Amino acid sequence: MDLRELAVNTLAQNKKVALLIGGAGVAVLGLGLGYKYLRKPEKVVRVGVVSQILIHPLKSGKAVSVALAECQKIGLKFGELQDRHWLVVTDDGHMVTGRQEPRLVLVSLTCEGVQVCLNGPNMEELRFPVKQPDNPVIDCRVFGADIQGRDCGDEASRWLTRCLGAEKTFRLVHFEHQMKPRRPTEIEPLFPQYEQVAYPDVGPVMLLSEASVKNLSSKLEKDVTVERFRPNIVISDCEAFDEDSWEELQIGSVRLQRVMSCGRCIFTTVDPETGIINRKEPLETLKSYRLCKPSEKHIYKSSPLFGQLHTVEKTGILQVGDVVYKISR
Repeated sequence: MDLRELAVNTLAQNKKVALLIGGAGVAVLGLGLGYKYLRKPEKVVRVGVVSQILIHPLKSGKAVSVALAECQKIGLKFGELQDRHWLVVTDDGHMVTGRQEPRLVLVSLTCEGVQVCLNGPNMEELRFPVKQPDNPVIDCRVFGADIQGRDCGDEASRWLTRCLGAEKTFRLVHFEHQMKPRRPTEIEPLFPQYEQVAYPDVGPVMLLSEASVKNLSSKLEKDVTVERFRPNIVISDCEAFDEDSWEELQIGSVRLQRVMSCGRCIFTTVDPETGIINRKEPLETLKSYRLCKPSEKHIYKSSPLFGQLHTVEKTGILQVGDVVYKISR
């Protein structure tokens, strides 16, 4: 092959490469433009306002009302307080909730600096460190799922046992960030596989509107409050049960995705002010008008629906007074 042929062949090869690169570039550009124009833009609609933010540090314990909170994938956080990160267990590690011990709703767990503060009716306040690395880690069971918790010590155990007035011994455990969390999908398959929680029943965030609670109260002899239903985010300036149709929400810098309704149980019949369980209302009234569709009975069975469970798609800060926006496409 002489010099001229070599030059011609090289030029031809370069043209092919240039055409291939150019074609690929056009294809990528076309895909980009196609995605841009085929993807529906987000539609943002104002649907309400955040009226309360409630963190329940102790599962089944009193709520702590805060003005703002950090919304993490695993739930709400304010300082050292994290939602459902403390749990009462039996000696063999099984969870104890207000279903078994209704007086648990009267127990308050708060934090001051790096100290946990336990308070209850006719009990002296007990304080102990949030972090107790020398205490043993206990294997616990929450709705049949395995999870760990750091034992909070014998003094906390004696305090809880006296406060609840039970013959059996109770212990308090704390979920720490390095521990293996539970997967909600093991209980409710509607949750994504990657979702994780500490000690909540199922989801990391529960949302309820004031109007829904007012609607229920109008059907009862005695009004109920939002605290009875243990939501994390309470919404005002909307109609009753509007929250049932909010699939995706933007609140402050937080993006939430609805997964399912919250099926209600006997715990709703515990009065949060007295710690007395009546085992009837408001559960019976809810069952009279808030049952699921027949096509959803395999999910909710006979539990009435009240409030919505969400996952956290985008973490951030939310505050009381934040406008709530429904996102649709």
